[in-house]
Amino acid sequence: MPAGGIHALRKAIRPVRMINPAQAEQLIRQHVPALPVESLPLAQCAGSILREGIHAERDHPPFDRVAMDGIALDSASVRQGCRSFTIRGTQAAGAAPLQLESGAGCLEAMTGAVLPGGCDAVVPVEQITVADGTAILNEGLTVEAWQNVHRRASDAHQGTLLLKPGTRMNAPEVAIAAGAGFARVRVSVQPMVLVVSTGNELVEPGLPILPHQVRRSNAYGVAAGLRRQGFTRVADDHLLDDAGQMLARLRRHLATHDVLILSGGVSMGKFDLVPRTLSELGVREVFHKVEQRPGKPLWFGITDAGKVVFGLPGNPVATLVCLSRYVIPALNAAMGEPAVENRSIALKEPVSVSSRMTQFMPVRVETDADGRPWAVPRPTNGSGDFASLAGTGGFVELPPGPGTWPAGFIAPLYCW
Repeated sequence: MPAGGIHALRKAIRPVRMINPAQAEQLIRQHVPALPVESLPLAQCAGSILREGIHAERDHPPFDRVAMDGIALDSASVRQGCRSFTIRGTQAAGAAPLQLESGAGCLEAMTGAVLPGGCDAVVPVEQITVADGTAILNEGLTVEAWQNVHRRASDAHQGTLLLKPGTRMNAPEVAIAAGAGFARVRVSVQPMVLVVSTGNELVEPGLPILPHQVRRSNAYGVAAGLRRQGFTRVADDHLLDDAGQMLARLRRHLATHDVLILSGGVSMGKFDLVPRTLSELGVREVFHKVEQRPGKPLWFGITDAGKVVFGLPGNPVATLVCLSRYVIPALNAAMGEPAVENRSIALKEPVSVSSRMTQFMPVRVETDADGRPWAVPRPTNGSGDFASLAGTGGFVELPPGPGTWPAGFIAPLYCW
C-alpha cells in the first residue's frame, strides 16, 4: 500500500503466537494502513468507499412536485362546491410552471412536474371524468390541500448531509450523489491484490490431471469472494514449492501489489516455505497461528512500505473461512468503511465441539414461518471438504469447547 499514513509500521513488530480470533482481528486492523483517496467519475464508483461528504445541492425536492398524473386545482374551489373544472392547459414535467388564473379551472399535470401556480392539490386521473375539455370529479370525492403533492424540501433541505464518508457506493448511493450534482466523487483507491496459491500438487482447471494431483481451486474461490465484495483489482499466480522461485516471484509481487493473499505453505511441513521466504523479503510477521478450527496456521505480516501479506492455510475450507473472517473486513477497513457490528443468528440444531479452540461451523441460513432466521449446521468432513460448502451462506463462530451448544444458541454469523 502507498506510504501515506504509515507510522507504526516502522517500529519493530514483535510476532505474537497462538492468539484467539478477536486478538487476530484487532492486530490486523492495527497494522493495515488506510488506502489513499482518488477522484473518480461517478459512473466508475460503484462498490467504492466514499471519502467525502455528499451534501444536498438544492432542496429535495427543489419545488412542490406533482406526485400523480391528474389535474392540478385549487382545493378551496372544491370545498366551496365546485365539481367540474375547465382544463386550461397541461403542466408537463421539465416545463416552467404555469399559472392557474381561475378557481373554476384546472390544469392537466404530469407526475414529476412543478405544481402550477394557484394550485394546491392534484386529483388522480382515476378519480375524474373528462369530457369536452372539462374534468368532472367522481361522486363523493373529497379533495384536501396538498394531496398528491411532494412538498418542497420535505425530503431534505439544501446543504443537508446526504452521504457520510465511509459509505459504500451501491446503486442508491450513486443515484443520490448524481442527484446532488456530483460528476466526480472522492473515494478510496482500490488496492492492487494478488492471490497466490502454492503447491506442486495443484493443476489448473481444464488441464489434464494425474491421480496424485488436485485442482487449483482456492485461488478461484478467494478471487470470487473479493470481487463479490467490490474489489476489482485482483490478479493471481501459482507458485511451486521451490524456494528460489518463491523468493523471486514474491519479491516481484511485493513490489507491484498492495496486498498479497497466499494460500498454502504456512504450516509446519518441510515444504511450507512461505513464512521463511517472506521473512527473507523483509515482511515482518505480526502473528502466526490462531486458536481456531479450521484455519489455525493463519499468518499475517506487513512491510515497512505498508505492503500487507495474509498467509492463509491451504485447505479450502480454512482458506475461505479466513478470507471472510479476517481478510475482507481488513480490506474494507483500509478503504475507510466503518466497522459494523456483526450479525448474530440462532442455531437451529445443537452442535458439539470437542476442540478447545474457537470453532467455525458452516451453516445454511433459512427462515421459519414467522420470518425468523436460523443457522442450520453443515459440518464438513474436515477442512479439505469444500464440496460441503455448497448451499451454505457462511459460518458461525462458536466458543472454544469441549461442549455442546444447544439449539437456539446465539452466535456471530460471517457470510461468504
